[in-house]
Amino acid sequence: MSGRLIAVVGPSGVGKDTVMEAMAQADPRLGLVRRVITRPSAAGGEVFEGVSVADFEARRAAGAFALHWGAHGLFYGVPADVDKDLATGRDMLVNLSRGVLVEAATRFPGLVTIALTAAPDVLALRLAARGREDAYEIKRRLAREGSGLPDGASAITIDNSGTLDTTVQTALAALYPVRV
Repeated sequence: MSGRLIAVVGPSGVGKDTVMEAMAQADPRLGLVRRVITRPSAAGGEVFEGVSVADFEARRAAGAFALHWGAHGLFYGVPADVDKDLATGRDMLVNLSRGVLVEAATRFPGLVTIALTAAPDVLALRLAARGREDAYEIKRRLAREGSGLPDGASAITIDNSGTLDTTVQTALAALYPVRV
């Protein structure tokens, strides 16, 4: 039996990592993929492995990533060992860029995508709270965020403007319609 890779996508500040962590805590069938990012580990937010660009490129060249992409001046990688986790039958949650969804669906047959959304004022408050950008940068980020999926990609869309518990329960019900 093979687990499913579950991509969680959405604009910055929508709460992807918070929702994923809460889902994994709420349901033992779910695990979390720890991404490799060219950002200092002390930057906070999600749990990730921070690496230099040179280290990232060396790993990419060595085939250490199942998926990799660049966005917002950073590079992101999904470690190839995600295949081992999926082989155990466990579903794995991963924060992905919408731009890599088609490649992800090819690499991981059965890929499920959850697209989180939230009201613009909620996004602005969450971005401000994480403290990585000033007000001008937040305004620019919100202006450029698109919600569209690439051609050929489909998703379960969930509004995360409300409580975390509501979002988690909605997502789990969509993933596991018959509770065992």
